[in-house]
Amino acid sequence: MAIWSISAEPVTGAGIDEVMREYFAEMGRRVLGRAVSAAEVQAVITRDPHRDLAPPDGEFLVARGGEGELLGCVGLRLLPADPTTAELKRMYVRPAGRGAGLGRGLLGAVEEAAVKLGATRIVCETNTQLAEARTLYLRNGYEETAPYVGHGRADHWFAKALA
Repeated sequence: MAIWSISAEPVTGAGIDEVMREYFAEMGRRVLGRAVSAAEVQAVITRDPHRDLAPPDGEFLVARGGEGELLGCVGLRLLPADPTTAELKRMYVRPAGRGAGLGRGLLGAVEEAAVKLGATRIVCETNTQLAEARTLYLRNGYEETAPYVGHGRADHWFAKALA
């Protein structure tokens, strides 16, 4: 059984940019069906930066293994147009952390963080090619909904009421 812990860390912390590049590289392979260049990754980060996944209107959570290794992450930010709605962003589990319930753990932790920020609803987006993500959301009380913001290549949007 894998051992891991989840806690808030600065989105600007050591190793986070590396994990974000891994995340975007995997999204490119899976969603676009090809490798993405460093310039493409930088363009996505410029268009949709992750620096706002930080207090006071956001949070960035990191999952670490027993030796302190970074296994996964997830962020959230309150939507400026509706600060009672949090947007889940950049959920990623590295291959070494997969298959141990870490995705479910990150999802629960980010929902708790959203409630602490005052959100009563959480939304996220994903793609058809990311079947694991869609399954995770549906199994954890999310429902498909209409698009909430115009984002790149997303073709599935989800929402969940928070207690």
